[in-house]
Amino acid sequence: MAHRVDHEYDYLFKIVLIGDSGVGKSNILSRFTRNEFCLESKSTIGVEFATRTLQIEGKTIKAQIWDTAGQERYRAITSAYYRGAVGALLVYDITKRQTFENVLRWLRELRDHADSNIVIMMAGNKSDLNHLRAVSPDDAQVLAEKEGLSFLETSALEALNIENAFHTILTEIYHIISKKALAAQEAASNAPPIQGTTINVTDSAGQRRGCCST
Repeated sequence: MAHRVDHEYDYLFKIVLIGDSGVGKSNILSRFTRNEFCLESKSTIGVEFATRTLQIEGKTIKAQIWDTAGQERYRAITSAYYRGAVGALLVYDITKRQTFENVLRWLRELRDHADSNIVIMMAGNKSDLNHLRAVSPDDAQVLAEKEGLSFLETSALEALNIENAFHTILTEIYHIISKKALAAQEAASNAPPIQGTTINVTDSAGQRRGCCST
């Protein structure tokens, strides 16, 4: 969802947070939108969303961020929310190898349901638990490069790279939207003027009855 609006903001971008249950998506959302962190946060049921408005290169961007449930039983519900998303933050837990290995499954599901031009960033969350690390940054970087994703590690607890992650996604989306708008303007300005064609109309006797122009 990349809407142009004339009042409170210039653009509205829909971003989805995806990844296994328990990787910290809800705390990433609350840290970015409300600067809050809850140690007792519970698993998301279905889908929740929050918004935040910020400035990107002189434009007012409203980010509408959807936090999707990671549990298998909610997958049929959440896949519908991929539609219209122009950005995604795919999160895994650096202390749980399985959540990293499931990244490809989430990526496949996202690409099946979302726009082909969606901007995707992979985030290794809980970097504050480095002593429990099960996924190296090098392994994650290799996967990110192979799949054409941007990548960084985050900590919702310490507010590390949360702003950077969303700012990077939103800036890239804005650049894509801007290029499309510019290309459309250039195509319109370079289009040749519509030429009229004269059509002669004759009756059965071969006499010209008139003409018209299109």
